[in-house]
Amino acid sequence: MSRPLDDLPTPALLVDVPRLEANLARMAERCRTLGVSLRPHVKTHKCVEIAERQRALGPPAGTAGLTVSTLEEARAFADHGFHDLTWAFPVIPGRLPEAVAIAERATLRLVVDSPEAVAAVEATGHPFHVWLEVDPGYGRSGVDPEGEHAVELARALAGSERLVFDGLLSHSGQAYGARSPEEAARAAEEERSAMVGLARRLEAAGVPVPAVSVGSTPGMAAARSLAGATEARPGNYAYYDLTQVAIGSCAVRDCALTVLATVVSCQPGARHSVVDAGALALSKDPGPAWLEPPSFGALYADHEAGALRPDAHLVSLSQEHGVVGAPLPVGSKIRILPNHSCLAAACFDRVWAVSGDRVEGAWRVHRGR
Repeated sequence: MSRPLDDLPTPALLVDVPRLEANLARMAERCRTLGVSLRPHVKTHKCVEIAERQRALGPPAGTAGLTVSTLEEARAFADHGFHDLTWAFPVIPGRLPEAVAIAERATLRLVVDSPEAVAAVEATGHPFHVWLEVDPGYGRSGVDPEGEHAVELARALAGSERLVFDGLLSHSGQAYGARSPEEAARAAEEERSAMVGLARRLEAAGVPVPAVSVGSTPGMAAARSLAGATEARPGNYAYYDLTQVAIGSCAVRDCALTVLATVVSCQPGARHSVVDAGALALSKDPGPAWLEPPSFGALYADHEAGALRPDAHLVSLSQEHGVVGAPLPVGSKIRILPNHSCLAAACFDRVWAVSGDRVEGAWRVHRGR
């Protein structure tokens, strides 16, 4: 169904397939070098065609195992032959019947960080595989790796007659606050050290730890060692975005996801213009607070060369309107590099697979919850 890129109705979500495939191969090799298996987090793309490319890279870095953030993702990928899934979100007790239905046809690994969650999972009667979530310094969810609560929960999971204790799982989300690869490397080491330290403490207490699962895209891009970890779960690396460029995880020319938009208004003498890509195409993620100039996305001067315009950024968004801080010709089309590709992708039902200036296909985005 090859067609010219300019024929697409806008706003449109685009993935540059050659860049995507290069990103997937690079992370697979990175995991081999660091000695961990790769369980990609598909919340970034929510797309079966991309997950199939990740799986095709081969063991140990490309496997059938995936990480999902929603039960809709779990159902969709189980439907397409992915039978080893980690639902990397604290268990939602009221949705455990849905989890059981998925687990009857695929291995669905759950994440817990409280006695209440453990009890709720045990009450289903299903022999779920369960990870204990650990907070490696991010301050979101997960047990304190230095607290006794972590030991008590791990012991309860390992001693359960019904559940299978998979080990320890964390997310180095603090790496997204890094201003350089060096800062991201420190965040990755903070995570690794906390996880390995807890694993050793549990082993000394007589609680075997089968696996240690870590990772974020900036952390994985910068980590110097993952000794003691067994698997990594980055997701954003498939697409990258303006935030990853700012951190130093990638170059602009590595970014595979863009939003194609049309200039719809520019009044005579105005110093701004309006495009048809607003918050429902880009999200309202402001990107790193320290990034200059502040914006909701950057405009390409030359997509193929990986060059961004220094004089034009998205300065505000409403539901469908995007305001660019420069006058642009009405009817012209622009490509936008989002601040956060995961959120931008979740705004669309499909992503157009593009090579050069040709559209080669349309892939579904499984964005239900």
